[in-house]
Amino acid sequence: MWKLAAVLFIVIGPTMAGVFALVPMTFYGINAFEPWLLAVFAGVGLLLAVPVALLVARRLVAAMGPRPRTS
Repeated sequence: MWKLAAVLFIVIGPTMAGVFALVPMTFYGINAFEPWLLAVFAGVGLLLAVPVALLVARRLVAAMGPRPRTS
C-alpha cells in the first residue's frame, strides 16, 4: 500500500499544492498578495496531500480485493 500511496502522491501532491496556492491570490488579488503566503498555502496543501494519498491507496487496495495465491 505504501508504494501505491507514493505513486499517488506524485499526482495528488502537486495538485493540492496548486489548489491551495490559489487561495491567497483569490483573497487578495493577483498583484496584492504576499509571496510568503503563497509558499505557506502551497506547503499546507502538500502536507495535506499525504493523508489523502494514503486514504486513496487504502481504498484502492480494498477495492482490488485479496490476491489469488499462486504456488
